[in-house]
Amino acid sequence: MEILKVASTSNPNAVAGAIAGALENDGIVEAHAIGAGAVNQAVKAIAIARRLIEREGETEIKVIPGFIDVEIGGELKTGMRFIIEK
Repeated sequence: MEILKVASTSNPNAVAGAIAGALENDGIVEAHAIGAGAVNQAVKAIAIARRLIEREGETEIKVIPGFIDVEIGGELKTGMRFIIEK
């Protein structure tokens, strides 16, 4: 399963393309986002990816949100994890 890291500066269209590509290859992908801006970009990307996949006539996607703890620079940060699958 591929893990995508989404930042507040990430382009939602580019992330959506990566999500759609990973779903086509594996059928499941994870997106990790730390911070409000990154979570916002991740949610927008998931919505765009859903539209892309539905336009191709494929099945709907399922998104399971949750929390994840990540160590960055010796500090423990809490972020959001989105498991996206067909």
